Parts: sequence; C-alpha cells; structure tokens
Amino acid sequence: MSTPRVEINLNKIQKNSQYLVQKLKIKGINTIGVTKAVCGDPAIALAIIAGGVTGLADSRIENVIRMREAGIISDITMIRTPMSSQIQLIVDSCNFSYNTEISVIEALACTALKKGKIHNIVLMVEMGDLREGIMPSDLENAFKRIVQIPGINIKGIGANFACLNKAPPNQKIMSLFSNIIDKLKNQYEDNIRIISGGNSASLPWVFSNNNLNQINELRLGESILLGSDPISGNPIQGLYTDAFTLISEVIESKRKPEFIKTSSAKIISNYLKKNDQVILAIGNQDTDANSLVFPNGFTFVGATSDHLVLNVSNLKLSIGAECRMKMDYNSLMKVMNSPTVEKKYL
Repeated sequence: MSTPRVEINLNKIQKNSQYLVQKLKIKGINTIGVTKAVCGDPAIALAIIAGGVTGLADSRIENVIRMREAGIISDITMIRTPMSSQIQLIVDSCNFSYNTEISVIEALACTALKKGKIHNIVLMVEMGDLREGIMPSDLENAFKRIVQIPGINIKGIGANFACLNKAPPNQKIMSLFSNIIDKLKNQYEDNIRIISGGNSASLPWVFSNNNLNQINELRLGESILLGSDPISGNPIQGLYTDAFTLISEVIESKRKPEFIKTSSAKIISNYLKKNDQVILAIGNQDTDANSLVFPNGFTFVGATSDHLVLNVSNLKLSIGAECRMKMDYNSLMKVMNSPTVEKKYL
C-alpha cells in the first residue's frame, strides 16, 4: 500500500455527524456540516450528509464546485465573506453566503438579478472574535439598507467565536448577541429565521446551558471530523476521535547523537548521548508536523519540508515500516490539501 496516505473512516464520520445532529436537535438547533478542512471531499461530505445535517458549508468556492460536480445537491453555504472576483461562482453554486460588506452584497444582488435568482445571505455580526463581522452599533443601519436591495434575501444573523482570539462563547456574550437579535426582530422578524451561534467551540456552552438565547444553528467541522473540542483539544464524549489516520513510511533508521541546537552547528558525536532515530517520508509540505500525535514510544525531534525525525524507544523499525499518526485540525487541513498524500476511504 502506498505512503504517505491518510485513511478515512467514513462510517465514523457519519456517526459523529448523526450523534451531534441528534443531540442538538433536542435543543432546537440545526447542524451545518463544514467541509473546508477536507477541501470539500465529496465522499466525506456525503458521510456528513448521511448523519442528518441541514446542509453543508465551506469557505472556498473551489471546494463547493468540487462537491457540486460530484452530484451533491444539498444546500451549501459560503461561510467566508465572498471575494468580488468570485461573485458569479457563488451565486451559481451556493444557496447562501455569509456577508459583512454592503458593496459585496450589492454585487451579489446584481448578479443574482441577471440570472433571475434571489441570493440568500446571513449577516455576520462582530461579537469579540475580531475576525469577520459588522459592528453591533452598525448592524441596524446595515439591515435597513440591505433589505431594500432587490435580488437579495436576508435569512438570518450569525456570529463567530474562538477562531482568531481563541475565546469560546459564554453566557454573557451570548446574552448580548441575543439582545442584538431581539432589537432587530421587532422590525425584521421575517429576515431572522437563522440565528447561527458559532462553530464547534460553541458546543460546551450549548450542552451546559438550557437558555440558548434563540440560537437555532451551529456550524460544525472539527467536532464532526475529529471528535474534539477546538479550544482544549480534548475528546468530546460520544464521538470518534480516530476517523482520520496519517500513515508514513520509515526511510532511515539509525543510532544518532541527541539533537542539540548550537550556534556553530557542529555536532561532536563522541560527547553526546545517542538515540535510536527514524526518519519518515513526510514533512511540513504535507502536514503540520508539530501538531501530529505519535504512538507510544515515539518522540518528535523535528521536521523539514519533506522529512520527519523521531526518536524511538524499545522499538526496532526496519526500512519500509509504517508509522501511524493522529492529527489535529491544522495537520488534517494540510494533509487533505496535499496532492502527494493518498486518500484511502475505509
């Protein structure tokens, strides 16, 4: 079997999706499956859909087109503010898009009208992550202007958490979000059907609270794919954390001096401790080597573009042996983007 490769257990992804969909449905929350970490892989997207999600979401139009060309007809939302250069593609391929810029919304409306369509949007409000979002003080005026634009239908309000500043939502910030929605609902209730309360980082807050402040949608990627909490990295109870496994091949196995950084870059091996060391045929060009999780007995030493160096204890690995590794979200994203890592579906 070829290496490097990532083995993808579609059944576990489907079960993760199904578990979260059912738990959130009890709380009145719809689940959107986010496919950006897997580059819109159609097989994975179908597994997520089979779990019962309301729709899919991605941040890159290329991924959306990949799914459409594979025959996926579910609703797909563009969750990154659309680029002006991709307006036509988004109107053609996406049922919804998340927006913060009026000039972009006007361009979406113009293109939609030319095609005889109405394009659905969700307005993102800034709630502290300091990535994308209309400032709360500007939201009402933005609403007044946008609802008058033909070719556009505002479907709801969304907020993002724990992406840029890594701060998960809490009751205080979600109450503020709810107050913003209450003010708008008095006049624009028909335009606030979707209240999107964040991503996988919102799950601890959702599961620990009964008062969800009107939230009726979450956008889940990491929890479905990896079964983990984005903030702590801890497993989420009830979910599989091993749906993805990265496998790489040993290309060197030797006893070598302990790696020590020195200003002279000289290694005097007679005076240094020696370790059993292996090199795997994978590197930073393929994944985020620093965030891989290795089996017992392996210790990460370092990585370059196409070499991964590990110390091993009580293990005798021959040339050609395979090493199996778990990944976090960052390493998964790079692996799925790498054309030299084979994707094998289980």
